Amino acid sequence: MDRKRIWGWWFFDWASQPFATLLLTFIFSIYFAEVAKTNFIAIGDSATIAGARAQSLWGYGLSITGIVIAVFAPILGALADTSGRRMVWIWLFSAFYVAGSAGLWFLTPSQPPLILAVTCFGIGMIGMEFATIFTNALLPGLAPRDEIGRISGTGYAFGYVGGVVSLAIMLLLFAETPRGDTLLGIPPIFGLDPELREGTRFVGPFTALWYILFMIPFFLWVREPRLERRPVRLGPALRDLWRLIASLGHRASLRNWLLSSMLSRDALNALYGFGGVYAGTVLGWPVFLAGVFGVVSAISAAILSWIGGRADRRFGPMPVIVACTLVLTLVCCIVVSMDRTSLFGVPLAAGSRVPDALFFLCGALIGGAGGALQASSRTLMVRHTTEARATEGFGLYALSGKATAFLAPLLIAVTTDLTGNQRLGISPLIVIFLLSLVLLLWVKPEGEPEQ
Repeated sequence: MDRKRIWGWWFFDWASQPFATLLLTFIFSIYFAEVAKTNFIAIGDSATIAGARAQSLWGYGLSITGIVIAVFAPILGALADTSGRRMVWIWLFSAFYVAGSAGLWFLTPSQPPLILAVTCFGIGMIGMEFATIFTNALLPGLAPRDEIGRISGTGYAFGYVGGVVSLAIMLLLFAETPRGDTLLGIPPIFGLDPELREGTRFVGPFTALWYILFMIPFFLWVREPRLERRPVRLGPALRDLWRLIASLGHRASLRNWLLSSMLSRDALNALYGFGGVYAGTVLGWPVFLAGVFGVVSAISAAILSWIGGRADRRFGPMPVIVACTLVLTLVCCIVVSMDRTSLFGVPLAAGSRVPDALFFLCGALIGGAGGALQASSRTLMVRHTTEARATEGFGLYALSGKATAFLAPLLIAVTTDLTGNQRLGISPLIVIFLLSLVLLLWVKPEGEPEQ
């Protein structure tokens, strides 16, 4: 094994994880929910309706982004496959990641450009997701088959450590507490104005700069396999894509695995995307408290992803996937049944900290189970393909992950709109996770031979 190449591949996880940790889950999503809710209250909505509108707007934004990803991801994968090139696409979508993240700076607390913020966030997410397609396609060629699970799990763990470090830097040096200083007790550095929330808004440019810096090892140490370079042509690419989809008719294990993975990843991404909004609007957490919650969650994710990689190597990916999906289903049940005043219908004392403690636990479980689930999912995909056909296999995997990327956020947004209740808005995720488990009954843990 080329350890330098493996370390370079791991650095993509380290460089890109802050988008999920800082923007999607803990800092920016909380700030967006807070600013949007305040804006809607200012124009006459009640606090409950304003919170629901903020969550719906966020959900529709994620849904539109998911639709764009679903439409273009398989086409781009096929284009890359027919041209024999991957790195040029990683460069291109890295630019999307950086531009979209940096643009979040412009979400000011007064007269907030909410649509612009959601648009920039979508551009950054598209960049992250598309770059991940091509970096995942490099995984089967990094090591022997029996080491893939460990490498995948360690990559996720390394990425989560990067998330912890980036989050700690944001909380200690930039993000304002309600007092106007950071958790270190100092004003936000670089002269950022806490009154204008510049310390918190800096999370966008900070995420962009972090990515630029830590992608350097990836681009220096990772070289794609030497394949024949061919012109990029849409016609042959679309024909190859159709052939790949048609082949699922006689590959039952792969077909059911892709469907199961499609559902579980969609629900997991929705948990990541709405956890911060829930904490900010249902539990009333300020950004700095959500950030502390993020540190706990990310540390748990790093540890459990590493353990999951070892469990994957010893027992195989299937037991890890089943256990993690059950944990995530339980988390959804807790979230749906909890608010400031009650838990599973049982009234809580005024000012009870039980909801806060339980949501901290839920965050740790989401981070840990989510990281291990994604790492083992990559491993099970490797078992359904070969190194020679890795791009084809991960093209199908990318298609399954993006084909319904809009579904869970859309169901949450619509359910929230119809019920006017944020907690009930999360309930569709329970059904999605359970359906993903049912589909695993027809998936072979060791994969299936090429046909």
